[in-house]
Amino acid sequence: MPELRTVATHCPYCALQCGTRLTRERRGVSVRPTDFPVNRGGLCQKGWTAPALLDVADRLRNPLVRRDGELTPVDWDTALGVVAEGVRRLRAEHGADSVGVFGGGGLTNEKAYLLGKFARLALGTSQIDYNGRFCMSSAAAAGNAAFGVDRGLPFPVTDLGGADVVLLAGANPAETMPPLMQHLRSAQLVVIDPRRTATAERAALHLQPAPGTDLALVLGLLHIAVVDGWVDQDYVRTRTTGFEAAWQRAMSWWPERVERTTGVPVTAQRQAVRMLAEAGSAYVLTGRGAEQHSKGVDTVAGFINLALALGLPGRPGRGYGCLTGQGNGQGGREHGQKADQLPGYRMIDDPAAREHVAGVWGVAPEVLPGPGRSAYELLDALGTADGPRALLVFGSNPVVSAPNAAHVAQRLSALDLLVVADFVPSETAQLADVVLPVTQWAEEEGTMTNLEGRVLRRHRLQVPPGHARSDLEVLHGLAVRLGEPGHRYPTRPREVFEELRRASAGGKADYAGISYERLDAGEALHWPCPDDGHPGTPRLFLDSFAHPDGLARFAAVEHRDPAEGPQRTFPLTATTGRVLAQYQSGAQTRRVDELNEAAPEAFVEIHPDTADRAGLADGALARVTSPRGSALARVRVVATMRTDTVFLPFHFPGAGRANLLTGDALDPRSRMPEFKVSAVRLEPAREVAAR
Repeated sequence: MPELRTVATHCPYCALQCGTRLTRERRGVSVRPTDFPVNRGGLCQKGWTAPALLDVADRLRNPLVRRDGELTPVDWDTALGVVAEGVRRLRAEHGADSVGVFGGGGLTNEKAYLLGKFARLALGTSQIDYNGRFCMSSAAAAGNAAFGVDRGLPFPVTDLGGADVVLLAGANPAETMPPLMQHLRSAQLVVIDPRRTATAERAALHLQPAPGTDLALVLGLLHIAVVDGWVDQDYVRTRTTGFEAAWQRAMSWWPERVERTTGVPVTAQRQAVRMLAEAGSAYVLTGRGAEQHSKGVDTVAGFINLALALGLPGRPGRGYGCLTGQGNGQGGREHGQKADQLPGYRMIDDPAAREHVAGVWGVAPEVLPGPGRSAYELLDALGTADGPRALLVFGSNPVVSAPNAAHVAQRLSALDLLVVADFVPSETAQLADVVLPVTQWAEEEGTMTNLEGRVLRRHRLQVPPGHARSDLEVLHGLAVRLGEPGHRYPTRPREVFEELRRASAGGKADYAGISYERLDAGEALHWPCPDDGHPGTPRLFLDSFAHPDGLARFAAVEHRDPAEGPQRTFPLTATTGRVLAQYQSGAQTRRVDELNEAAPEAFVEIHPDTADRAGLADGALARVTSPRGSALARVRVVATMRTDTVFLPFHFPGAGRANLLTGDALDPRSRMPEFKVSAVRLEPAREVAAR
């Protein structure tokens, strides 16, 4: 019998990173919540069932190599040899950019850092990006432009507990991060969402715009703030710049025009602004619903404009923030697995950044490649004449999670070499030529950075099963086989983190003063933390913003229609999102019985009148079709849905993939795909829904 062991760690799912205590007992691993500030003794259904991930029946335990069309178990030397040989051949024939890397927002800081270093040095490729491009990139771009730095929440989650009013734009934390809701109990909520979500049910005011019109709505809210005299003139004058240009854009969005465009009544618009402006403590928070558009950066910038006009950011008890989604969605976008980025949130085309990071890595700056393709553009280029011919995937499942999913699967199948490192056989792993079994949360050490910029320690409870290895060991093994010195790719997380500290020093996301010793001693450290004596920075912008002049920037933004609107053959709009019992692509949660019983198959929410017109009844199987393809989903008739809108969760595989419907339109700045708006039609289907 294994010895009894208990460790304090954090939930493997969302960016709250709820504190937990794991105990290995005779009957298996149990979990208990801790009194960590973000969850205060609470957990959601996913958190309570997280130990079930540790012994799922199809856990990957051995490396697999495809032979005669079948994935066959092999030893590690063979698997890594196949990968290294394929990479060497493709690089010799087609150059370094013939090999790409696709990372994930759930990887620890150490993994994300070493993955970026491996791509730039061992592979020499510019072709690296990650699935966080699909989640937080629009808010990151807007935040950097407005404030000079991007940190999801520039204040601790606990600050929300004192709020009088919180506006949630495109966020549904009652389902996506339920423990957050305890911090919102005393606040009146203003929720902007096309659906009457679980969060909207708790709201004092729900604004229900047509999908793709959020920017028009927030331009109208700014218009009302100006015309009705709610603007904090002293704050705007002393702490911001660019107001007049932003107001020139909002000037033409009078309330009645906004109502015609969005469907939100004028009275509700005015009430929302008045509630925020009159509150002693108010916050504006955005989520994926505001971001996942071909104008996502401008939409988030619109909400930042509103917050700035009301004098919220950088003041105690007030602020703007983004509800980051993935477990390490914050840290994962800081340390180099993005196409345009180096550690410390440095930009790869900045000569000073290149010189600093190259110095830490012991190479010349000119060795580092330049910016590469963004996530969807990388996937779209796979197997093409000038695109990567090999792809190494770590911690992501793009067959389900990427937009235009059928096309992405085709591109993956066109590769000469697809390598997937995962701990379960995801839909992407099932297409791979080589599958590498890696550790998961309770089997590894490392750090994560939650949505408030707090760096957290992940502690190991037990060793991994079979022959699974850590991602760090995988990267080391591949790098050595590609001719790199082994010391350049440490396998001990603590050693990697020490190098990350040096690489991030002086950057926007400065971890130089954060150490395992300080974290293990219980210090609450939020970046930036530039030296060992620094207490960390839980609240940003209290004195000034991160631009050289210390001022926040308004953005002059204008509404534009979605890339694809309703049309004669596709008269409805489909929007996608998450549900309580599933997470991301579902590769983890669909393997947990309790969660799968709660949400077992793809479904589509439809207004009763819309269902009647399509000849569909509650519980029937529907075919939802867009210009790209069709998905099968079980009908849920929901009276609070808009008659012009349907909703599908994106967690399900096969014919139930919501992303079979979504398209390839991208935000011009963040390169975020437009997940939230697809033109569709409905019809009855006879096929059995894929589970």
